[in-house]
Amino acid sequence: MRVQATAKYLRHSTRKTRLVTQQIIGMPLEQASAALRFMPQGAARDVAKVLDSAAANAENNHDLARDDLVVVAATANEGPTIKRIRPRAQGRAFRINKPMTHVTVVLENKEA
Repeated sequence: MRVQATAKYLRHSTRKTRLVTQQIIGMPLEQASAALRFMPQGAARDVAKVLDSAAANAENNHDLARDDLVVVAATANEGPTIKRIRPRAQGRAFRINKPMTHVTVVLENKEA
């Protein structure tokens, strides 16, 4: 049975978050959470929270054991962008884009 969790509007760039999510695909739950704990990227902390949420969904909603769960898919999709203006010399304006990301983690039993 597939179980998923999603976190929306995370303040990280999508490209940098995808580097983190691609590394945990196919790993068992405990190994993936250990890998995320020691990654230097800032997005790893948010992806770890989504992974823990998916594991809690599997335990509480579907009565699945944590030891049998494997990360089947982990995606980082582009969210909306916050647009800001920074004043520059001689009356010009410089645009600052602050991207957001939607992260989804899907877990499944080893037997399935």
